[in-house]
Amino acid sequence: MRHHRYVWFAAVLLSIAFAPACPLPAQQPPGLNDQMEKAIKDAAKTVGPSVVQIQTQGGADIVVTSPKGPVLRKGIGPTTGVIVDADGYIISSAFNFSNNPASIIVSIPGQKEPVLAKKIATDTSRMLTLIKVEKTGLPVPKFVPVKELKVGQSAIALGRTLDFKALDQTREHPPSISYGIISALGRIWGKAIQTDAKISPVNYGGPLIDITGRVQGIIVPASPDGSDVTAGFEWYDSGIGFAIPMEDIMAVVPKLKKGKDLEKAALGVNMKGGNQFGVLPEIAKVAPGSAADKAGLKPGDIITEIDGKAVVNQAQIMHLLGPKYIGDTIALKYKRGKEEKAIAKLDLIAVTKEVKYQHPFMGVLAIRDDPKLGVEVRYVYPKSPAEAAGIKTGDRIVKYGKAKDKLIGFKGDKRGRDELADFLNTLAPGSEIVLAVNGQDGKDKGAITLKLNAMPGSSPGSEDIVPAKLLALASAKKALAPLETNDPNAKPPKVDQDGKKAEIGMLKRTNAGGDRKYWIYVPKDYNPQISYAVVVWLHPPGKFADDDCEKTTDAWDDFCTENKVILVGPLTEQDGGWTPSDTELVLEAVRDVTSRYTVDKNRIIAYGLGNGGQMAFHMAFKARDTFRAAATLGAVVTEPTENVANQRLSFYVAGGDRDPVIKAIVQTRDRLINNRFPVFYRQFANRGREPLDDESFAELVRWIDSLDRL
Repeated sequence: MRHHRYVWFAAVLLSIAFAPACPLPAQQPPGLNDQMEKAIKDAAKTVGPSVVQIQTQGGADIVVTSPKGPVLRKGIGPTTGVIVDADGYIISSAFNFSNNPASIIVSIPGQKEPVLAKKIATDTSRMLTLIKVEKTGLPVPKFVPVKELKVGQSAIALGRTLDFKALDQTREHPPSISYGIISALGRIWGKAIQTDAKISPVNYGGPLIDITGRVQGIIVPASPDGSDVTAGFEWYDSGIGFAIPMEDIMAVVPKLKKGKDLEKAALGVNMKGGNQFGVLPEIAKVAPGSAADKAGLKPGDIITEIDGKAVVNQAQIMHLLGPKYIGDTIALKYKRGKEEKAIAKLDLIAVTKEVKYQHPFMGVLAIRDDPKLGVEVRYVYPKSPAEAAGIKTGDRIVKYGKAKDKLIGFKGDKRGRDELADFLNTLAPGSEIVLAVNGQDGKDKGAITLKLNAMPGSSPGSEDIVPAKLLALASAKKALAPLETNDPNAKPPKVDQDGKKAEIGMLKRTNAGGDRKYWIYVPKDYNPQISYAVVVWLHPPGKFADDDCEKTTDAWDDFCTENKVILVGPLTEQDGGWTPSDTELVLEAVRDVTSRYTVDKNRIIAYGLGNGGQMAFHMAFKARDTFRAAATLGAVVTEPTENVANQRLSFYVAGGDRDPVIKAIVQTRDRLINNRFPVFYRQFANRGREPLDDESFAELVRWIDSLDRL
């Protein structure tokens, strides 16, 4: 639930210069209401002369989609900036200039005519841009020192949303106002203040101020999962907004004045996969020529301290490095084996070569729910390394290893498919492996050598593959049987058999808090000996009525039965649709299903159209321990996270050629592939954002059925 305390004035109706009253909670005494209203007005009036309106003209026609469905063409409509130097320097959000406008026009309070501005430099870490107008004697606001910022303090977001000329010629009317509090500090890896004041593109670049009129920070779109100029925009107006502390900005303004962009520093490593808040910060790869490479760091090293502060997980490293720029230095300690090492001064530089992990591809699907040692081959992909090596459907892989290494027998501490996947995740495309294989008749086919390809659809110019037809036999139907083992120390996973009969059909649920709802659809022939895929349907805005749910389950019914799929439908009744605040509801619904039913954790998929697709992307990147894929129709992502070896993610990305955001959808595909994620892409002719037809739907289901490929 969002808890906003809004005080909206001129921005609401465009026909008044200031609202006559500030609505506050009814239970407060009238005198307190009046005092609060006056304090807010006085604060806005104090800083108002330093808050300018910015309009841009020309530039690229960049189109993105917000979670609420509308299309935003960047550079159209007024935005906001704050004067930071009396000689005409103004700071604003870099978002406002992301389309490289041909001209920047600034309207300054108290001055009759707007003036042209020029772009000076951009802070690409905090996503701020410094511009300059040829004016002197401009008013500079006071700011709040970082040490005085506290959670719970009043936070007032200001923006210049109105047309000055439509109101008066003096440009002295007050800015639009939204009232909230500071809800957190040190967000976005140590760089931002978090507020629940209403934030949207019209006040990006505007000030967040305290009740006395001092600037706490400059409002920007931001996301912990992205760092480009639009990261975080897709979740605006969600009750979570960000501002860069003004003290930090003023510290770098002198550098920006020199006309050189400030760039985010990078250590130049990929960390070993896992929950970033729960696993040790162990280095998986080091970028050639990076700061880490020059300092002698190697894969397997575990970082233990940065600038005198102990670190025990990956998130802490990101938090400490987040505010750093290229040219900054850090002190670092790390552990290599049992030896502790220290670097007194490590110069942070740009990564000269990006390290992007790409999953290898052998070219087989395994029989699921098989308790026997090894991997029984269910399907061999045409033209794959497995086919070239002579592997056939029905063969059983009984040992594996790198070329020239001793072959490894399956242990039995997990299913063979998962053990083989763990081995492959340590390798790169182009690696040679050796497999010991028994034929369908049980006879030894000897050692087979094959060279791994890249996962289809994960390289520019390559297309992903969905089998045209898969054999009905996908499972050994022994999901609850104890695993075989040849390792006396192996501890097979616990099999949960409580003897209760599973509920089937359409099931309506309420979350633990009792304030949110979701539904589960379980095929009527559910068999606990078979591991089921889970598809989380993230409905479009407004499509949460019982009739809508029934239409969804009717469309999926046959597919769920034939392909062993459980459908989950979390419900959001927010007018604008899904926002990040719904994340926990979605995860709670998935946890409910995985605790009650036999689920294949390699095939848990977030699926949505439009705003639901935006949420599907969000869940895939935000909950990588849970989701293994996202399927989207008419949705975009501005900056995907990195690919991680042991947290495989795949994407089905589709759009109609008549969809207004089709160009952005294509860019989304390219961004995902650039980060080496496998992407299956479909562009439908003569269509907008309609649901999939039967043929495309069947293809989507086959894609889901093949997500656990090796």
